[in-house]
Amino acid sequence: MNAARFVSAIGAWSVSLSPDGQRLAYVSDRDGTPHLFVSDVDGKNEHALDTGPEPVQEAHWSVVGGWIALSIAPGGSPRTQVWAIRPDGTGLCCLSGATEGASYLGPWTHRQGLLALARTSERNAGEALLHDLESGLQTPIAAGGQPLVLDVDRARRTALIRRGPRGVRSVWLIELEHGRERELRVHEELGSTDLGRLSPDGTTAYLRSNAGRDRLALFAVNLSQASFGRVELIAEHADAELDDLILTAAGDSAALLWNRAGRSECQLLELANGHSRELLLPEPVAHGGAFSKDGKVLAMTLEGPTHPKAVHVLDITHGNWHRVTSQPSTWQAPAATPTLERFKTRDGLELSGWLYPAARDRGGPPAAVIHLHGGPESQERPSYNPLFQALAAAGVAVFAPNVRGSSGFGRAFMEADNRERRWGAISDVADSAQFLFGRELATPATLACAGRSYGGYLTLAALVFHPELFAAGVDICGMSDFATFYRDTEPWIATQAYPKYGHPERDSALLRELSPMHRIDRLRAPLLVVHGENDSNVPLGEATQVVAAARARGVSADLLLFPGEGHEVMQRANREHFVRTTVNFLATHLLRG
Repeated sequence: MNAARFVSAIGAWSVSLSPDGQRLAYVSDRDGTPHLFVSDVDGKNEHALDTGPEPVQEAHWSVVGGWIALSIAPGGSPRTQVWAIRPDGTGLCCLSGATEGASYLGPWTHRQGLLALARTSERNAGEALLHDLESGLQTPIAAGGQPLVLDVDRARRTALIRRGPRGVRSVWLIELEHGRERELRVHEELGSTDLGRLSPDGTTAYLRSNAGRDRLALFAVNLSQASFGRVELIAEHADAELDDLILTAAGDSAALLWNRAGRSECQLLELANGHSRELLLPEPVAHGGAFSKDGKVLAMTLEGPTHPKAVHVLDITHGNWHRVTSQPSTWQAPAATPTLERFKTRDGLELSGWLYPAARDRGGPPAAVIHLHGGPESQERPSYNPLFQALAAAGVAVFAPNVRGSSGFGRAFMEADNRERRWGAISDVADSAQFLFGRELATPATLACAGRSYGGYLTLAALVFHPELFAAGVDICGMSDFATFYRDTEPWIATQAYPKYGHPERDSALLRELSPMHRIDRLRAPLLVVHGENDSNVPLGEATQVVAAARARGVSADLLLFPGEGHEVMQRANREHFVRTTVNFLATHLLRG
C-alpha cells in the first residue's frame, strides 16, 4: 500500500485577505509542516514566510495592514503561542507564550498593530488582553472563566468575550474604558452562546446560540443605551445548525455557513433588510473565511472527501469561484466517495454515518473498520481523510458514524452522552457494528474499531464492553482512564471537560465504571496505540498504561510513538508513517482470508 499517494496531498486553511483585497495569507503544509504562506489573490507569487520550524495553526492578516498574526504549536503541543510577522517576512516576534500555559489568537483592532489575544495557565483561570506591537504594552480586558476575545468594535470602546466550559458557554460585553461587564443572553433558558461579532459602530452584537432552542441560530442583540439587550432572531433552520458567521467590514452583510447533516451551505445575508441568496459551494465542507474590505471578494477554505483543504476565492458580484492553492502535478485524487447512511439504535435514536466502500479487486470476505471522531462534540463530515482513502483502497470499508454527543444535529443530540449517558454512546458503537453486519460489510472476525482523541477512548470502551464484536482496535491518542486523564492533562482542558465527562471528584465512581482500564481484563482484540510524545491534552501515560496492561494479559499491543508531535500528527512524514502502519495492522488482522 502506497501511503504517500494519499498523504502527499497539500492542505491549505485559515485564509485571510490583505486590506486591499489583493493578497492572501493562509496556513499550508506544502513543505511537509504547516507554515505561513502568502500569495496574490489569484494564487500567483506564493511563498512561505519564515516563522521558524514549529507548526502554524492559524493566520490573521491585520485589518489595517502591516502585520499578520499567527498561532504556533511548539512541538505540536496544546501549549500554543501567539506570534506576529510583517507581510514582507520581517519583524517576527512572539507576543504571548509561556511553557506552563496556552495563548489564543484573537481579532485585530482597527488601530495599527493592536491585537486582541487570550492566555491561560496552570496558575489562573485565564485573561484576555490587547497587545500593542508598536509599544509592546499589554492592556488587560477581562479575567476569569477562560475568556476568549471574539471581537472589538471599531472605536475600541467595547469587546465581546466568550467564557465557560464546553456546551455551556456565554458571551460578555466588556466596556474597555471602565471594565464594566454584562452578559449578553438571547433567551432566559440556559444554553450555549459561543460565537459573536460586533457591528462596526458597536451598537449590535450578532451571536450564535442554542439557548431556548435545539439548533444553533443567529441573533442580534441591541447594545444601544435606549434598547440595550433587545433580542431579534435573525436566521435559523429546523434541520441545520449555524456553523460560522463572516461579517463584511461595512457590517451590512454576512456570509452564514450552515451545517446540514455534515454538508456546508453558504448564505449571503443583507442584515438591514433580511434579503439573502445562496452561494453555491464547489466542495461539500467549508471552514471559516474572510471578506475583502470592499465586500466584493470572499476567501474560504473548502474540501471534500476526494479533495483536501484548499483556499478558494469567490467573486461576489459574478458568483465565480476560483481555487487558489493547488496540488502537485503528480497527485491523483482518490476514488472512494462516501455515502450518508442512517440507522436506528437499540433505544430508537437515529444515527447517521459516512460509508467509504472498499475496493473490490481482492478476494476473501468483506472487512470494515468503524472510525470514531474526537470531541465528542465534533462531527464526521465528508472531508478529506487520507487514512480512510488508504483503507478503502486496501480493501477495508470505513464507516464513520456520528454517535450521540456529536455536534451538527442539535443540542439534545449533543448532550445525549453527557456524564452517565455515555453508556448510550458506547452502545451506539455496538449498534454501528450491527448495522455493518446487517449490510454484510463485515463479520466479527473482519471488523475493527478505531478512533482519535475521544474517539480513541470510545474505541477502547467498545473493545472492552463489547469484545465479541471486534477483531482489532486502533486507539489514537485516546483516554484510557478518566482519573489519570484528569490528573495529568492541562488544568484548563480538565475544567472545560467537566460538563461532558463529569467531575473527577463528584463523579469519580461513574468515571471509574466508564474507564476502559478498569475493564481491561475483557480486552481480546489486538491493539495498535498511536500517540504524540508532546501531547499534554491527552498525555502519553494514557497510551503507555493501556499497552502495558494489555501485554500483561497476553493481548498483542503495539505502541506507535511520534516524538515532536502533540495531540495531532502534523508532520507529513509522520502522517505517512501513521497511515502505512495503521493500514498494514488492520489488513493483517482483517484480511487474512
